[in-house]
Amino acid sequence: MIKRLSLSINALLILGLLVISIFFSLGMGTQSVGFEAVYACLFEQCKGPFDQQILFDIRLPRIVTGFLAGFGLAMTGALMQNITRNPLADPYLFGIVAGAGLGVTLVSFFAESIALSIPLAAFIGALLAVVLVIGIVFNRHWQRIEFLLLAGVAVSFLLSAITSFTLYISDAFAANRVIFWLMGSLARTDNQAIYWITPVIIIGLVISLLLSRQLDALLISDESARSLGVSVNKVRISILILSAAITAVIVAFCGGIGFVGLMIPHLIRKWVGITTGKLIIFSGLLGGIFLMLVDVVARTALNGQEIPIGVITAAIGSIFFLALMRKE
Repeated sequence: MIKRLSLSINALLILGLLVISIFFSLGMGTQSVGFEAVYACLFEQCKGPFDQQILFDIRLPRIVTGFLAGFGLAMTGALMQNITRNPLADPYLFGIVAGAGLGVTLVSFFAESIALSIPLAAFIGALLAVVLVIGIVFNRHWQRIEFLLLAGVAVSFLLSAITSFTLYISDAFAANRVIFWLMGSLARTDNQAIYWITPVIIIGLVISLLLSRQLDALLISDESARSLGVSVNKVRISILILSAAITAVIVAFCGGIGFVGLMIPHLIRKWVGITTGKLIIFSGLLGGIFLMLVDVVARTALNGQEIPIGVITAAIGSIFFLALMRKE
């Protein structure tokens, strides 16, 4: 009874924080609108077409995309940490982001000869990373999690090197554009991004919740999970492919945003525990809130220009883990 009450209070707190964050994000930007105008547009009637255009046509799609991207990255990080029983696992560590970035980079430079959309190219690149990782360890060291993680790191560096070489031999102007995109930004997001990201995250969330009991069994050990009837290899491969799909579609529209999937599950785990169902839902909500607020900083910190959002998340994540190491 006490646990249920605590969970309900936590849910109300995070939902309240979500509402406040959305309201705050709508009111903040390079063009001053004011919170009174935001309240009027949301609950009454906009005072003019100018306010309506800024809030609903420009800022709202960006805020929704930021929330979805944060939700997906944090949820994916929580899933990967649970299936590997390693609190440092995230899409970057398995090369998924590097693979998706490579796919998008190649399509950006060879769009005339490669008839692929950016989201599809990102997914193919992310799936390539997963296939390479699984192929390296499948027959020999599949049971040892540390080999899986090391293979992911190696594949990540390999694909990042190919991306860097592609940028090096390409036109300087185009390379600069792709480099800024790879740092992560919500500047170019629109309703199309929402239409692509939303169904992928919903499907991923539903599948993850359906597999939550099997994933909880994996937290003990592979042997214990097998004794409970869990097909360990199938579950782990399914989650890796699912993570590839979610990460790929986010990278396709938002670029590379690091540390969200690594940092947020750490915070939530101390709050709601380690069981998969609660962990991925609360991690997703807090990840979405976090990325919305980081985006506010990205578009307001400097006058007349925008900071890549991945730079801010990397700085915050580094400080977070240094503080965590010092505390422990």
